Amino acid sequence: MLRLWYGGTFDPVHQGHLAIARAAADLFGVPVDLVPAADPPHRAPPGANAHHRARMLDVAAAGDPRLRVDRRELQRSGPSWTVDTLRELRALHGEEAPLALLLGADSFRSLPQWHQWRRILPLAHLVVASRGDEPVDQDLPPDLAAEVEGRWCDSPVALSDAPAGRVFALHQPLRPESASAVRAAIAAGDARWRELVPPAVAGYILHHGLYGTGGVDAT
Repeated sequence: MLRLWYGGTFDPVHQGHLAIARAAADLFGVPVDLVPAADPPHRAPPGANAHHRARMLDVAAAGDPRLRVDRRELQRSGPSWTVDTLRELRALHGEEAPLALLLGADSFRSLPQWHQWRRILPLAHLVVASRGDEPVDQDLPPDLAAEVEGRWCDSPVALSDAPAGRVFALHQPLRPESASAVRAAIAAGDARWRELVPPAVAGYILHHGLYGTGGVDAT
């Protein structure tokens, strides 16, 4: 059975993240493990610490059997390199188990900037979530285009038939949410940020005063 992981900072988790995870879970018929990064090395420090980001994933995933939270990157010291997580998963599940990494189109295009990025496809398949009608293989960096040439497949079953190395485009409607938009709306005092996250996540943010919301006394 294919195992599917979705890593990220989730700062905070929003409806767009969950739509991607649920679309993948429904298509492949397996739960998706949400893996919060402890120390994302390619970006500025998160607005919320790892504990809060993981707890927001807990409340977002609660009651949905398609979603699970995997804290393995929070239990390691040092940067949260995706290749290290995949090595750990490969060692845990064996060389022949089909493993896949779910990521958005923007993250996919930035893959050549990742640590030891060429070692990722030998460890796992990639499931790339599109941005609306935009092809996920459009305007790829030359190194990435060369790396994934001949690896594309259009059948979900194909990912279960091999342990790693294939790339699948997950088509879904364009979503307006982004973590940066949520944080910017909060900073601007725009209450519409609550529409971009699950109600339970909005409640958690307000209760704990995350991103400058003011805590339990916020109105």
